[in-house]
Amino acid sequence: MIIIRSIVMTMGGSKSSLKDDLKWSFSLNSVLHAETSEFQDIALLDTKRFGKVLLIDGKMQSAEKDEFVYHECLVHPALLIHDNPKTVYIMGGGEGSTAREALKHKDVQKVVMCDIDSVVVQFCRAQMTANQEAFCDERLHIAINDAKDELEKSEEKFDVIIGDLADPLEGGPCNELYTKSFYERVLKPKLNPNGIFVTQAGPAGILSHTQIFTSIYNTIKHVFKNVIAYTAHVPSYADSCGWVLASDEPLKLNVGQLHKRIQERIKDELHYLDGASIVSSTVLNKILQKSLLEETHVITEENARFIHGHGLASDKA
Repeated sequence: MIIIRSIVMTMGGSKSSLKDDLKWSFSLNSVLHAETSEFQDIALLDTKRFGKVLLIDGKMQSAEKDEFVYHECLVHPALLIHDNPKTVYIMGGGEGSTAREALKHKDVQKVVMCDIDSVVVQFCRAQMTANQEAFCDERLHIAINDAKDELEKSEEKFDVIIGDLADPLEGGPCNELYTKSFYERVLKPKLNPNGIFVTQAGPAGILSHTQIFTSIYNTIKHVFKNVIAYTAHVPSYADSCGWVLASDEPLKLNVGQLHKRIQERIKDELHYLDGASIVSSTVLNKILQKSLLEETHVITEENARFIHGHGLASDKA
């Protein structure tokens, strides 16, 4: 049961580099809506600092005031580096924000968003007003299915595939979608020859990046010839987020070219990114650079790594 006065989310578990006594809390104005699907608990909260916040299983997914940072970073570098992206496949992304960003590209002809939970999609379509235009865009095709199954049965190949998945949790529904075998046998064959894959890769702060960020990066390096890791700070997460971008084609990071493509391709203004900030996001601090170079773990079905910790509700302000 969600108590209206506050929501408290633990930022780590017993196996996390963030301790049990470190918590991130939000003071609420109200709970706008809450329901339970076959897969998870879903809630939309009105918080005092970050506006509307979407929670799934008590863990924050995005906040109205700064979700554009996460979603712009997830989507636009891949689509801008690609010479001519026409088709996009989104794994997860049921709230619609990733589709919204992809659909800002005027030349994109088709976006497939595949989420396993129809209730999340319906919930967000009704409640997330910022994404209603995207949900009505005729270029958006919504599939309710496991992303792996949908990719396997699809006869299409895509220019860009985006992983907007929940973090891997012990017993969670997305864990297989972070494994080397999935990237190698399912995902990569569904990319066009010059295709680009990008995925969210969990927390990437000084204290949190070794949880899964470095492992996801190293796993993808075993599948694709060219791999770039990049990060950005998202205030409502109280940490930096990491993404990994990959292709078998060279990944060109040129400030001038990226700036030109933003002007030519995108119909709406980007709030966070420009050519320079895309390039600068790939310049990591010494600690992260060293960890990425030294990481040897490859994620498999038998040898996974997880984010630990869950959200919890509290009636204490």
